[in-house]
Amino acid sequence: MNTATDTTHCDDLAKALEAFRDHAPLIERWGTELARRLGSGARLLVAGNGGSAAQAQHLTAELVGRYREDRPPFSALALHADTSSTTAIANDYGVQELFARQTAAHGRPGDVLLLLSTSGASANLLSAAERAHRLGMTVWALTGRPPNPLQHGADDALCVDAPLAATVQELHLVAVHMLCETFDRAVENGETGRVTADGRPGVVGRLVGRARTVGRTPPGGPVAPRKGQA
Repeated sequence: MNTATDTTHCDDLAKALEAFRDHAPLIERWGTELARRLGSGARLLVAGNGGSAAQAQHLTAELVGRYREDRPPFSALALHADTSSTTAIANDYGVQELFARQTAAHGRPGDVLLLLSTSGASANLLSAAERAHRLGMTVWALTGRPPNPLQHGADDALCVDAPLAATVQELHLVAVHMLCETFDRAVENGETGRVTADGRPGVVGRLVGRARTVGRTPPGGPVAPRKGQA
């Protein structure tokens, strides 16, 4: 009997990880822009199915809680996590509307919708992307091998070129942690809106690209920008 440990999975992951390094600039851009948006009062909505739902909730937990060092909480919602809403929507409107209807309820112009899919072909995620665009939101996608429908339905996509769904999910987790690192670094460097005394993001901040933000004014009115920040 061959008792040697099968390291094929590790070998496949190491090979895919080497190619994944090329995505670092994209993740850096996402993290920096996300910090600017959420710090200006915008919100991150995240969705996925199955294992990707777990990855989505992992990301929102890091942003509402913390990744490493303590910092203010930021608004991030995993759309699958409200079981009463998801089961009601699936029952009344069908599974395809599962995330689209929640996006319509919670999303605003300038918010970000991040969709995770190993196949890049999930109908309920494609519907959510379409609904988000109608609302003026920005759509990002973490997918498996390109080309795929979700890649083309998003404003920006990180496509993991790996043959197995398990490997894709493992590298999506790497992307989530790298995104959190970049996000925290941007917050630490002051690349966000001003934070109010009770720890909630205020309304001022700088955005990059074609981003638009709808300000959500904290109680007591807008917070004055920091010195040297417009």
